[in-house]
Amino acid sequence: MNNSFLSSLGLGNLDLGIVITVMLIVIILLIIWNIINMRAISKMKKKYARFMTGKSAKSLEDEISGLFEDNRFLKSSIEKNKKDIHTLYKRMESTFQKIGIIKYDAFNQMGGKLSFSLALLDENNNGFVLNSVHSADGCYSYTKEIINGECAISLGEEEKQALEMAMEKTE
Repeated sequence: MNNSFLSSLGLGNLDLGIVITVMLIVIILLIIWNIINMRAISKMKKKYARFMTGKSAKSLEDEISGLFEDNRFLKSSIEKNKKDIHTLYKRMESTFQKIGIIKYDAFNQMGGKLSFSLALLDENNNGFVLNSVHSADGCYSYTKEIINGECAISLGEEEKQALEMAMEKTE
């Protein structure tokens, strides 16, 4: 079959049936592609409608502005909390954090280990050792200042043990 239109295009040898078949396949593929796109658009329209339900553009703008305000508030709160935590850490450095206590019988006569040495130190190993000696005559207490883990006055054996116990604590 010789077609003048196909001949004018330079395709005079091509069978018209093949051309029509190929065109039908292309048209069917385009229809399928169009259906797939229409379903995708329909899904997006449903999501958009759900997103915009009960909201006008102005109320949506107010919502977004509110979120930005909340975000600013949270950022300022975080900064304040950081400063407060830093202040607390600085204050904690000077609180007694390390404790060591040794109970002993001062004169080996009373029993019950009523005498004790108590070491209280801060983070930098500054503080004091409290020694309480219990005897038949009475109870006597005295303290010795500790600076950087050292004492200017010589320490008794129990005081040294209490100081070492406190300095071992690192928590």
